[in-house]
Amino acid sequence: MSPQISANMVPTQDNKMSKENCHLANFNPTFWGDIFLYSPVEMTMDAKSKLQYEELKQEVRRMLKEIEDALQIIYHHHCNQVQTDNDLYTTTVRFLLLREHGFDVHCDEKGKFKESLINDVKGILELYEAAHFQLHGENILEEALSFIVFHLKLKETTIDYPLSTQIANALKPPLHKSLPRLVAWSYISLYEGYGKQDENLLKFAKLDFKMVQHNHKKEINELTKWWTGFDVPTNFPFARDRMAECYLWILGVYFEPHYSIARTFMTKVISLTSVLDDIYDAYGTQEELELLTKAIQRWDIKCIDQLPEYMKLCYREVLNMKQQCQAYYVEFKWLHENYMPTLDEYLSVALVTSCYQLLTIVSFVGMEDSITKQTFIWAFNDPKILRALTIICRLMDDVVSHQFEQERGHVPSAVECYMKQYGASKQEAYDELYKQIKNAWKDINEGFLKPRQVPISALNRILNLTRVLDLFYKDHDGSTNVGDSIKASITTLLIDPISV
Repeated sequence: MSPQISANMVPTQDNKMSKENCHLANFNPTFWGDIFLYSPVEMTMDAKSKLQYEELKQEVRRMLKEIEDALQIIYHHHCNQVQTDNDLYTTTVRFLLLREHGFDVHCDEKGKFKESLINDVKGILELYEAAHFQLHGENILEEALSFIVFHLKLKETTIDYPLSTQIANALKPPLHKSLPRLVAWSYISLYEGYGKQDENLLKFAKLDFKMVQHNHKKEINELTKWWTGFDVPTNFPFARDRMAECYLWILGVYFEPHYSIARTFMTKVISLTSVLDDIYDAYGTQEELELLTKAIQRWDIKCIDQLPEYMKLCYREVLNMKQQCQAYYVEFKWLHENYMPTLDEYLSVALVTSCYQLLTIVSFVGMEDSITKQTFIWAFNDPKILRALTIICRLMDDVVSHQFEQERGHVPSAVECYMKQYGASKQEAYDELYKQIKNAWKDINEGFLKPRQVPISALNRILNLTRVLDLFYKDHDGSTNVGDSIKASITTLLIDPISV
């Protein structure tokens, strides 16, 4: 667990703030209106299709078991070392599949990337995907990325569909950093385009996508009803109204139907945390926030009578967020004391306010099929993979959002802290923070290698939480100013039907 955070990390001054001086962000209203409140959620499937679906499910399960058995044989036969006596495509796919499934294989560090490889388009595409599974010290994969991206961009415009589209999709984010549901949707059409598909597998993929999407539509309909009752525009007009975006976020963490309760619970947590963040960040006065923080620290519902009306609703929902609120309050004091922390001091607080340690632990709730008490104990002890996740979250958010936040008045981000501490330019700060993000991804990859300390289902929650960041924070702050990529993802997964 993160170290205890003290509200006295900077000297306190008598610095009350009127509502007129609040650092309002003037967030845009929700883009979606009432579409999820009134959209149809019923799905009709005849008895014949349901029977076919169940039969195909067993066939696909058998295929997956054969793949897992084959990977075990390949791993032990090749003595943990990926051989290079095959063509580039075969060698790379072998490495990619083994590393993806947690086998501790290593690439041949003696190889060099030659210009002759650029004609093997499928081979360099797989090498590009494999390079994102790199660990610390795998310099050849570092070299591969710079070599491959340049040539893939050239090839994208000169080759035919569907390979050209597959390259374009990979360059947006690679598969390793993509949400599984978006990958499934895009690959269905690509698979059809290659013209050599297994018809049973394709049929099952479409039916399965349709059925799972139906479950997700029902969930967001119920969540929208709950959120409408919370009435954010009236009770919290200063806060972000982002129910659909919050649901997409959690849908990226786990999409499986049997995690419906966990998904619903976690969406409520992240939605309420967003409101709480905006109370501290954009609206509450120092006197009000001090009352709220102390009330939460006392864990006492009776304190609710001392709070302004607009805070009472949120207070009832967040009594289990004591440390989160304490960290928010420290950031508030830094802002209003004009205090510039060092980067390490900033991260000691900002990794908590990123909410990602909280969300990871919350994501385990409702996963009783595989999560045990030992998993929670492991998470509370701040393992390397979980710390890497919070670093990626905080730094990606800071890089894309700090300019907007500084314009309206906001606590210094990692960018400002680094620039001040080291006398660096903004670009130098970006370069350093992106380097830390890249290293944190290597820690994520390392955490998946066998033997593992916790079930793979727990690690997958961490990986998927990291993947969501690449969607929301790749180019801009998608949770604050909802861009085209977020809108397209929500439309694909929650609105548009798939043709079966």
